[in-house]
Amino acid sequence: MSFSLIFLGLLLLTAFLSYVIVPQGTVAVVTIFGKYRRIMVPGLNFKLPFIENVYKRISIQNRSLELEFQAITIDQANVNFKAMLVYAVFDQSEEAIKRVAFKFVDERSLMQALVRTVEGSIRAFVATQRQAAVLSLRGEIVLHVKDQLDETLESWGYHLIDLQLNDIAFDEEIMRSMAKVVASNNLKAAAENEGQALLITKTKAAEAEGNAIKISAEAEKIAAQLRGQGVALFREEVTKGMAHAVQELADNNLDPSLVYFSMWTEAIKHFAEQGQGNVIFLDGSNEGLEKNMQQMLALQHLDRPRGTGR
Repeated sequence: MSFSLIFLGLLLLTAFLSYVIVPQGTVAVVTIFGKYRRIMVPGLNFKLPFIENVYKRISIQNRSLELEFQAITIDQANVNFKAMLVYAVFDQSEEAIKRVAFKFVDERSLMQALVRTVEGSIRAFVATQRQAAVLSLRGEIVLHVKDQLDETLESWGYHLIDLQLNDIAFDEEIMRSMAKVVASNNLKAAAENEGQALLITKTKAAEAEGNAIKISAEAEKIAAQLRGQGVALFREEVTKGMAHAVQELADNNLDPSLVYFSMWTEAIKHFAEQGQGNVIFLDGSNEGLEKNMQQMLALQHLDRPRGTGR
């Protein structure tokens, strides 16, 4: 009876040790007496009890790693980096799984090698750049690291999925000096823009003033022409009026010099009314009047042909 119980117990123990459940997203590496045997895929798997041993379970899911380190540029500026690394097992092939399982002693050794490799690659690239260019080379740094790491990680059974440089910062003293440079550049740009705006304003004002002067001169020219035409028309009408008046006086046997005398007195009246305080001196003696009359009569004979007279 006891033998049957022992046999039954051994049988149950053997059955219990004969199956292995591998979780989704992982694979199991099986060894026999310490030597690689095969790979178990996710799900229910069977193994030889007491002979086959599950050496390691390897996750084939993506993994992430955060890094913080410092690099020095070619002009001796310290640059602080914060990065996130996303990587995973290269594939589920037997060769890749064997590399992952046996390349490193443990997970800690893998992380140490991975971190140092990424840091070394970034430091080597930054060492060839100047501090002013580092901030604008985020994409180039990522591409450089990927090119450097792909072959190395593949030899370890992994591949790099993504590298993100979340923060690139300089020492506090450098940041202050860079802020001053940016502020001075902004002030310079503002001054240049203000100067250009002032130049444009003055140019437009000068153009407007020039156009105004041009328009004013054109208007003055037209006004002068119109004034000249008006004066000419006035003189023409005056001439016609004088000729008509003289003709009327001659037809009525009156002296035409009365017209000149009337015009002279009207002119004196106009001067007195519009003079605004100016003083006009006139000779009111009989000799002066006679002299003025003789001068006005002389005007009557200016345009007559020589040899004719009345």
